[in-house]
Amino acid sequence: MSRLFAIPPVSPIRSRITTGLVALLLALLLAPAAAVLAADNDEAKKKSGQPSEEEILLLMRMFSETFEQIERNYVKGVDRRRLVEAAIRGMLKELDQYSNYISPDQISRFQQSVSQQFGGIGIQVRPDLVVATPLAGSPAYKAGIKAGDRIVEIDGKQASTFPENRKLETAVSMMKGKAGEPVTLGIRRTGVKDVIKITVKRAIVQVPTVMGDAYGKEDQWRFMLDDKQKIGYVRLTHFARRTADELSTALDRLKKKGMKALIIDLRFNPGGLLSQATRISDMFIEKGRIVSTKGRNVRERVWDATKPGTHTGFPIAVLVNHFSASASEILSACLQDHKRAVIIGERTWGKGSVQNVIQLEGGSSALKLTTASYHRPSGRNIHRFPNSKPTDVWGVMPDKGLEIKMSRLDMIRYQEYRRQRDVLQDGGPPKSDFVDTQLAKAVTHLNGTLNPKSKDDKKKPKDKKKGEKKKDAKKSKDKPKKKGEKKKDVKKSKDKPKKKGEKKKDANKPKGKPKKKGEKKPTDNKGDKPGKKKSDTDSEQSLRFGPAAAPSRIRGLPLFRLPDPVG
Repeated sequence: MSRLFAIPPVSPIRSRITTGLVALLLALLLAPAAAVLAADNDEAKKKSGQPSEEEILLLMRMFSETFEQIERNYVKGVDRRRLVEAAIRGMLKELDQYSNYISPDQISRFQQSVSQQFGGIGIQVRPDLVVATPLAGSPAYKAGIKAGDRIVEIDGKQASTFPENRKLETAVSMMKGKAGEPVTLGIRRTGVKDVIKITVKRAIVQVPTVMGDAYGKEDQWRFMLDDKQKIGYVRLTHFARRTADELSTALDRLKKKGMKALIIDLRFNPGGLLSQATRISDMFIEKGRIVSTKGRNVRERVWDATKPGTHTGFPIAVLVNHFSASASEILSACLQDHKRAVIIGERTWGKGSVQNVIQLEGGSSALKLTTASYHRPSGRNIHRFPNSKPTDVWGVMPDKGLEIKMSRLDMIRYQEYRRQRDVLQDGGPPKSDFVDTQLAKAVTHLNGTLNPKSKDDKKKPKDKKKGEKKKDAKKSKDKPKKKGEKKKDVKKSKDKPKKKGEKKKDANKPKGKPKKKGEKKPTDNKGDKPGKKKSDTDSEQSLRFGPAAAPSRIRGLPLFRLPDPVG
C-alpha cells in the first residue's frame, strides 16, 4: 500500500535567502578555478614566447597614446590615415621583406596583376608617355596605335598639365574605364607634323603571361623556336589566374606542329599564385609530390600530381636566373626533383615562403602576410634567410655542367633586347648580333638529347686515327729510305727555298694541298664536332635580338625591369 507525503510550502523570503547562499558558494568555489585557469593560460603563453592578454592590452594602450600625442602635439598637422598606414608598414617591415600592406591606391593594380584583365584600350606605356607596344587584338591595336607613338593629349586634356611626378599614373588611370566607353587620344608620330587624334572604345583587355620568342603570322606569338628540330619555347612572365590555361593552349599548338622538345623560360619571373604553379607542375609529371606547405597557425598542405592530362614524351629544359622566385622555384624544383627537366642558367632567388592576401576595410585595402613556408619534393631547402651564405643550400641550382652566368651588363642588354622583340611591328623584330647564351645552351642540350651519338660513332674517328698511325709505322719499317728522303728534302729546301711547298706535299700525300685546311678541323674538334657547329650557328641565328643600346642608355636601365604599365 503506497502512501503519499505532503511537502510543506516554503516561504518566498526563505527561498531567496537559499538561492543567494548557493550563488555565493558557487562564486567562491569557481573564482579560484578561473584564476588558476587564467594563470595557467598566461604561463603557457609565457613559455611559448607569446604575450599575455594583459600585456597585449598594455601594448595597444601605448600605441594609442603615441598616436594621440602625435596628433595633438606635433608641430604640424598630420593626416591620421597616413600615420596608421605608416605604422602598419613599419610592423610588417619588422617581419620579412615579403609581407606588406596594399593601400586603396594600390589595390586596383594589385587585383589587375592577379586577374590579368581590366577595362581599357590595351597599350603598354613608358614613363615618358611613349607607347611601348599595343597588345595584340586590343582596341588600341585595332584603332591603329603603334609602338613609338607619343601621347600628348587624353580627352582634350594636355599631358603637359599632368602632375610632374604622376604623369604616367594619371595617363593610365584616364585611359582605363568601363568597357564600351570611348576615350580620345592625341598622339605625335614620327614623320607626321600634326597631332593625330584617335578615338578608341574601351574593352575588357586580357594581358598574356605566356609568351613566345617573338610575334609571328597574324600577330600571334611564335612558340616554335626551331622548326627543323621542332623545339618549342614558352616564356612565363608571372603566375596569374589564367597562366595555366594559356600554357595549355600554347602546348596544344606546339603539339599540332610536331614539337619534340620544350624550353620553359622562367627568367625574371617573380612568382605569383601558388595554385597556378601546382597546376602547371601537374601538366608535366604523372605522379608524386609537387610541393608541400607548413605554417604556425595553418594546417600542413600537400599537392600531388595526377596522371590525366599529363604531357609526356619529350625532353624539357627550364631556364632560370637570380630573379626567378617563389612560384618559379616551385615549378623548376618540382621538375628537377622528378628528373622531368634539366635546369639551365643561374641559381634562383631563394623565396620559400607563402603569403596570404587578407582583405581589410571590406576589400578596399589588403594585407599580404607570410603565413607558411613551402618545401620541394626532395625536402631540400629553398628559402634564403637573411644570414644565409652562398655556400648554404637555398634556391634552385642549375644541373651539373649547365650553369651559364650572365654579367650585370649582359642582363641589362638582354632585357633591352627582349623588350624590342616583344613589340608588335611591321617586318618582325630587328636583327642583332647579340646571342642569348643561356637559351643557346638549352637548344644545344636538347639537340644532343634528340640526336644522341652512339658509342660506336664516338669511337670510330679515334679507331681510324689509330689505324692510320699503325699504317704509318708499318710504312716507316718497310721503307726506311723515306727518312733519308726527308733529310734530302730538308737539304734541298735550304738550297732552294721555293721547294718548301714540295715538303708539305710529301708529308700529306694522300690528301693533297686543297684539302689541307679542311683536314685540320676533324683533328682539332675530335670526330663529329664540326657537324655540331653547324647546328649551333643555325640555332644562334634564331636567338638574335634587337640592336645594341648605347652605353648611356644601358646605364639608365634598371637591373630588374618591371613590365610597362598597361592602359
